[in-house]
Amino acid sequence: MTTVKTEEEIKIMAESGRILATVIKDLEKRVKPGVTTMELNDAAEALILSMGGKPAFKNYDGFPYSLCASVNEVVVHGYPSNYILREGDIIGLDLGVIYKGYYSDSAITVAVGNISFEAQRLIKVTKTALRYGIKKAKIGNTVGDIGNTIQRYIETQGYGIVKELCGHGIGKKLHEEPQVLNFGKRGHGPKLVEGMVICIEPMITIGNPDLKKAKDGYGYATRDGSLSAHFEHTIAITKSGPKVLTEI
Repeated sequence: MTTVKTEEEIKIMAESGRILATVIKDLEKRVKPGVTTMELNDAAEALILSMGGKPAFKNYDGFPYSLCASVNEVVVHGYPSNYILREGDIIGLDLGVIYKGYYSDSAITVAVGNISFEAQRLIKVTKTALRYGIKKAKIGNTVGDIGNTIQRYIETQGYGIVKELCGHGIGKKLHEEPQVLNFGKRGHGPKLVEGMVICIEPMITIGNPDLKKAKDGYGYATRDGSLSAHFEHTIAITKSGPKVLTEI
């Protein structure tokens, strides 16, 4: 069942989101050749705790770390490890925070040093798709309006849309109703009402968007090994329009 949050609850979620945004900005600066993904995980966990939050992903559904670190063809949920980032890699940083009992969730994809033009374009298009989706997160629209807008933009750019995974509602639980697909039909799906809080998260691939289990046995990777990118924000539906809770 979709839950509607009070203004006070949304304020707390915005505090959670502010912690998360601060951590992600810090991690973005740390991404460079020679750094391991486990070092990024450790830095993220330490900073979340120092700011009064709790890592939302740690021990969630068996995931033992605070950061999902997804490199190149890994779309989401990649394990941090001793993998040393190399020039030309791209890495998805997906994080969640619990603050005063409320969750926030956000993700970015970051270049490691100098990357190819095709990787740069993939990142730019995925980030733009998220921005277009957020614009549709208004009272009276539907979840299908968000998905349709993302789908139409991505398809005009020639990329694949991961359809096996999706965004979600969020609040006292990390994953709540409704599901927020990155494709769909206008006017279809649950209607957006004031007080809903959702996560919109386009996951885009250069090649075929079909997925397989990643080598770590937990994450999801593109079946054809093509590059993927992922961006996500936590959004509150308000009278004045969509409010991004996971940015500074």
